[in-house]
This record gives sequence, C-alpha cells and structure tokens, in this order.
Amino acid sequence: MRWSTADVARMSRVSSRTLRHYHHLGLLPPAHTGSGGMRFYERPQLLRLQHILVLRELGLGLDDIGAVLDGDADEVAALRRHRDRLLSEADRLRTLAATVAAGIQEREDGTTMPAEDLFEGFRDDPYAAEAQERWPEAYAESQRRTRGMTKADERRIAAENDAVNADLAAAMAAGTPVDDPGVQAIVTRHHAWIGHFWTPGRDAYIGLGRMYVDDERFTATYEAVAPGLAPYLRDAIAVWAQANLTAE
Repeated sequence: MRWSTADVARMSRVSSRTLRHYHHLGLLPPAHTGSGGMRFYERPQLLRLQHILVLRELGLGLDDIGAVLDGDADEVAALRRHRDRLLSEADRLRTLAATVAAGIQEREDGTTMPAEDLFEGFRDDPYAAEAQERWPEAYAESQRRTRGMTKADERRIAAENDAVNADLAAAMAAGTPVDDPGVQAIVTRHHAWIGHFWTPGRDAYIGLGRMYVDDERFTATYEAVAPGLAPYLRDAIAVWAQANLTAE
C-alpha cells in the first residue's frame, strides 16, 4: 500500500508542511515521488515517522533524531537521558503542586508558609534549555546529581559558590597572579563546586572558563561580583586544569 502526503498528514496529525520539512532535512524521504512532485509513503516510512514522533515527544531535537535514526547515536542512551529529563520535570511539577497547595491553604485558613518557600518549583534557570540542547550528556548528569538535593543542600552549595567568588575577587584585588598557589587552591574549590553538578575533564573545564568570558550572560554574573573577575577566573582555571586534569 501507499499513502499520499495528505493521507499521512491526516493519519499522523502532522501537517503537510512539516512532512515536507522532514523530507528536506533527510529525516523522512518519501518512498517515491509521482507526477507533479506528489510524494507517496509506504509502510517503512510510516514506521519511521512514528519513530520520529516518539523521539520528538521525548524532547529530542531534529538533529539528534536524525542521528538516532541513522544509527549514529545510541538510542537507548538517548532515551535514558530524556527519561532523566522527564523525571526531573516530574519532580519539579510535584514540588510546584505542593507550593500551590500551601498557597491555597494559606488563603483558606491563614496558615502562613515560610517566605523562602513561596516560589518552590518555579523554573529558575534561564540557561537550562540551552544547556540541555548544547551539552545533553552533561545536562542529564547534572539532573541526576541534583534530583536528591534538599533545600539545605542548595543553600550550602550556593554559599560555597559565593565564598569562592569572594575569595577570588579578593585575590584579584590584591594583584595576586593566577598561578599563585593560593589562587590555585581557590580554583580547586571551584572545581569541587562544579562537581556538585558535573565533573569536567581538562578540555571541558578550560572551555567552561572561556565561556565565562565569551558569553556575556555569564560574564555579567562575575562582573557583578568584581569587574575583571570573569577573565581572572578563566585564566586561573586554565592554569589549574593543565596541572591537575588529564586530556579527555
């Protein structure tokens, strides 16, 4: 049997325009093309489209879907990453539901919830979607490591970061060179802090330091602590990584 583009669009509820886009990307070529450029699909193409839609439902981008379908990526590993992402989102939604429930209770009977709990469960990471797209494995690992963190853990980790930044800023203000043992000891703490979320090797850690300078959003975070801190940390990381980490 064969089905036209209109038939497939009707069955799958995927628009004809999207089907043409998938064809253009090489994700879903039709079985053959008839007169006037009409596309026709057969059973293997329908099964491939089903697979595309499953992967899209799981959150894979079209490039990743193409890699999975063409055998350039481990489908099971990709599914596990996206399962972790879904579980993380489920955890967030459960927390958000509890926050809303507490808000309802406060309005109904006057039970006051702690101010710091008012915003639990809301998305607070403006870079999450980008990180997920650019570094899927590191993002999935970060989600695994943070899923079990308590509020006390989060506060402790945030305090660690503030202390590292403050000590780096003080060293920079004193004119201490980045290869000074004292500065390098602070970078050791920075790498350990990153380890709460992800354990970068040498190249990845150096790349992270560069991103602090190259990406104005990250630069602004460090510049708010002390002007010049972003490049100072970048250079200190490069020294530390060369001395303490192996190539990936």
